[in-house]
Amino acid sequence: MSEMSQALVDCGALQFGDFMLASGAKSSYYIDIKRASTDPKVLKIIARNMAENLKKSGLKIDRIAGVVLGSVPLAAALALETGIPYVMIRKEKKDHGTGKLIEGVLNAGDSVLVVEDVITSAGSSMKAIETLRAEGAKVENVFSVIDREAGGAENLASIGVKLTPLVKASELL
Repeated sequence: MSEMSQALVDCGALQFGDFMLASGAKSSYYIDIKRASTDPKVLKIIARNMAENLKKSGLKIDRIAGVVLGSVPLAAALALETGIPYVMIRKEKKDHGTGKLIEGVLNAGDSVLVVEDVITSAGSSMKAIETLRAEGAKVENVFSVIDREAGGAENLASIGVKLTPLVKASELL
C-alpha cells in the first residue's frame, strides 16, 4: 500500500456502509477527505505527493485552484509546498462583498492546475474549469487525492483535461 493510501486508512478517512455521493450515486464506501485534509500530517503528505507529481510532470503553472470548500486546504497546502499562488473557486456567486466566483489573483492567460479531493464524475471540477476558462485561464490538468474510477477521468478528457490522482479507489479498497 502506498504512503498516501496508508495515511488515508490510518486517519479513518476510508469508511464502509451505505453512502450517497455528491454525484448522486450510491456507494458502499466513502472517503472522508475532510478528515484527512484537517489532519496536518496527512495534509502534508497530500501536498508533498502533489508537488512531486507536479515536478515529475514538467508542467509550468501560474496558479493552483481549489474548489470551495473541500479542495481549498489542498490548494493552500500545495501553494505552501511549491510557492505557487492559489485561487479559490466558489460554486455560486455570493450576493454580498465582491460577488466574485474566483477569489484571489487570476490573470487572463494564466496556466492553472485544479486540485480536487475526490473525483467521481468530475462534475464540480468541470464547473470550476468552465469558470476559470471563462476568465481566460488555461486549464489542462486536474490533480486529485482520490479517483473513484467512476467516469471522472473520461469526462475531464472530453474537455481536454488530464486527471492525475494520488490514489485510485481500486488501490485503496
